[in-house]
Amino acid sequence: MGLKGIVSRRRIAEAKMTRDEDVLKSRLDPSRLPRHVAVIMDGNGRWALKRGFPRTVGHQKGVDSLREVVRLSAELNIPVLSAYAFSTENWRRPPEEITFLMDLFVDYAGKESEELKRNGVKVRVIGRVEGLSPHVSEAIRMLEETTRGGRVLVLNLAVNYGARWEIVDAVKAITEKVWSGKLKPEDIDETVVSDHLYTSGLPDPDLLIRPAGEFRLSNFLLWQLAYTEFYVTPVLWPDFGRVEFLQALVHYQRRERRYGGLKRGL
Repeated sequence: MGLKGIVSRRRIAEAKMTRDEDVLKSRLDPSRLPRHVAVIMDGNGRWALKRGFPRTVGHQKGVDSLREVVRLSAELNIPVLSAYAFSTENWRRPPEEITFLMDLFVDYAGKESEELKRNGVKVRVIGRVEGLSPHVSEAIRMLEETTRGGRVLVLNLAVNYGARWEIVDAVKAITEKVWSGKLKPEDIDETVVSDHLYTSGLPDPDLLIRPAGEFRLSNFLLWQLAYTEFYVTPVLWPDFGRVEFLQALVHYQRRERRYGGLKRGL
């Protein structure tokens, strides 16, 4: 196929994606959008290996997907987006892959901070950031400082994050307050625990998007996902774009959320 043919096919594909996006947007009820969407960005390595590339290429492509989902979340005025970037378990990966992922995050912070700021996105990095190297910690500080005025969307980037450790840290903080007399044991309830999690002050996720066809939480937001609606798709994260995100939102709006109650009319 010649160059003209390749360009023509690309334009046709882009036009179809635009049509699909417009159709899906027309099906959305703006008053019923989730307040908080959580995403486990999975399948980068598999995406690359299927195409004969190193796993690192998949991680690079996954950044493009994150960018599009963040942009669309801001456009739709979804208040909170949480993305699982690097878990505490990911330290078990090969050292060269870990180094690449950390450098990729630093690169993301440097290149994306101004656009995030322009779009009203406030970045919060959640996790045990004190366990990261100085250059990564500095990138986090710069990214959070640059975007702290954002009022459209809060983007939680989970880096060196594990939900069990998050709960342990909350328990430790609550225990210290009990020992110091600032908190009575009988006053500890769900609200107190939530207030000591990394996501303090934010609503729990209404929707969890799980790409790559996996049916597990992978130690992500275990407390916060108690009543979250799940959307599982076989699409690998690097192929997950605006259309796929809109499909997830449309699917979410078909659900009837009962929080342990009965379906209406029963």
